[in-house]
Amino acid sequence: MRTRLSIEGVLLTELRQVSDERGMVLHHMRSDAPEFTTFGECYLSVMVPGAVKAWKRHQEQTQHLAVPVGRVRFVMYDDRETSPSLGSLDVVELGRPDDYLRLCIPRGLWYGFSCLSDEPALIANCADRPHDPADAELRSDDDPYFPHRWR
Repeated sequence: MRTRLSIEGVLLTELRQVSDERGMVLHHMRSDAPEFTTFGECYLSVMVPGAVKAWKRHQEQTQHLAVPVGRVRFVMYDDRETSPSLGSLDVVELGRPDDYLRLCIPRGLWYGFSCLSDEPALIANCADRPHDPADAELRSDDDPYFPHRWR
């Protein structure tokens, strides 16, 4: 299942969870997925309960995020001048077992996220380019430019 949100290029993809009595395999990204372009880097990020990481955008890098542990709210804001969804805001909550999905955040889009669970959340990202600090633009989570309040 693939679901497009209101912002152009944002995509949610249902991920496989294969379990048996010994444990579970959680899929994230395959090279034959329609949204896969190239491999840049894959990393895991741990986020403590109540924490907010916002706002950020990449000019070149696309994010492919999943939450195998805990629960995280992702917020995306589109201020791309040529986008058909200019001015749109999307909010999505991810986490297992009910919302184990991959969230594709295209380059040029502002985003942030917060940990909703009582336990630390684990975020997996399979980006299409290696991280380059010069590619990322950061703003404060309370920047009034954005039509979303984290607290």
